Amino acid sequence: MTDAKSTFFSYVAEGDQFYQKGEFSRATESYSTALAQQPQEKNCLVARSRCYVKMGDSAKALQDAEASLQEDKTFFRGLYQKAEALYAMGEFEFALVYYHRGYKLRPELHEFRWGIQKAQEAIYNCVGSPSGVKLEKKGDLSFLNEQEQSKAIPPGKKVQQPHRQKTPSTERTSRQLLGELYSDKEYLEKLLKNQDVVKRKTRSGDHLQELIMGYVSYLDTCTEFWQQQRPIYAHQRERKLLQQHWSRSSPPSDYMDYILSSFQDIDAALSVGNATGSLKKAREVLKKVQGFSEGDLPQKSEVLGSIYSCIGNALMDLGQMDEALENHQKDMELAEQCLNIDGKSRALVNIGRLYACTGQFTQAIKFWETSVPLTEGGLDKAWLFHEIGWCHLELRQHAEAWDYSRRLLTASQEICDELWQLNAYVLMGQAELKMGSYKSSIFHFEEALQRARLLQNDAAEEAIQKALQEARQHISP
Repeated sequence: MTDAKSTFFSYVAEGDQFYQKGEFSRATESYSTALAQQPQEKNCLVARSRCYVKMGDSAKALQDAEASLQEDKTFFRGLYQKAEALYAMGEFEFALVYYHRGYKLRPELHEFRWGIQKAQEAIYNCVGSPSGVKLEKKGDLSFLNEQEQSKAIPPGKKVQQPHRQKTPSTERTSRQLLGELYSDKEYLEKLLKNQDVVKRKTRSGDHLQELIMGYVSYLDTCTEFWQQQRPIYAHQRERKLLQQHWSRSSPPSDYMDYILSSFQDIDAALSVGNATGSLKKAREVLKKVQGFSEGDLPQKSEVLGSIYSCIGNALMDLGQMDEALENHQKDMELAEQCLNIDGKSRALVNIGRLYACTGQFTQAIKFWETSVPLTEGGLDKAWLFHEIGWCHLELRQHAEAWDYSRRLLTASQEICDELWQLNAYVLMGQAELKMGSYKSSIFHFEEALQRARLLQNDAAEEAIQKALQEARQHISP
């Protein structure tokens, strides 16, 4: 057995060498010999598929790519290779769908992002932009004032349907939160209107319409999740606490005035979507503060932690997640060194938010749950309970999601916040719907509906009505 394994890997290595040299026919032979020993080895299937694409045999390339996905439909290399094979065959619409499917699973991989772009451009070049959509990669960074950003939090994550009635405010919010992904969402929605396209099927029998609707729904979920990013009041509260702490420990100084003024500029830029400007300012301030002495700035470690936090948040908005994580971890380290509880809570929340944005919900829950005992503000706790509950829902841990919906409801009632009560009832209804407790689900969706009407939130009301319809279908007449 060991010899067979050794032989298998030696043929794979040989194939890799031929591929690097551009000798694709010989590479194919080596991979085929290896696959004769382990026919279902998915990485080798992908490798041979790449060779077939290079050799112009896109049909065999697709066959190998699909074979690599037989046991694991989420194998990202297989998804990418299937998209590449479809693209090589001229099946650009199907390629676009599979690039999106891979991007959904592994958003940090640039290959899927580039694949989406080239597939869209190919469709545009072949048939023109569907319904006049231009394939521009620009997000509308239109202004959202502080009140909108802190209160316009939609209920529940999965209630929303892909094609609800749009309003200027919801479209503006979607543009800002999705950034360059907004053009993808808009493009896919327009593509759905092309009946000749959506009636088609993949070779495996999937309907293109259903696949596209799934990714539009996914992007809607991203909009809803990213809109739940820690509200602007949290940043303002941090600045006030910092200022109060400095006032108690040392007299006002030019250094303090400079720092607080700079934080206002950094936050203002980020709040209107200018992440690049916010990042640039934060890095300038970091360089200056690093040059200050402890005598000039007794709270230097706390200030540096706040700056790293600002840099991390700006990098997250720009999609540079690895570098963002490094900065939030620096914030955490400094907070622990100087026993800064507020700073540690901030870092835990931001690291959790980063993991959630990249679909790593278990890790997000871990950091957010650690932050809960350190969090004092009622609004901050409500936000945490909601996000933890939603992550459990994404992980299909419905009982845990329901438990956090109860905690969210209690927290929102304590601070008399109708909007968070609405969120609590929707989360509760969603969890109960998934657990099969249909009557309870209907009751809590109706409670949410009352609050949506009270708050005159038309989008929430429409979404909840649809959720109610789904729940009522399970109840016998």
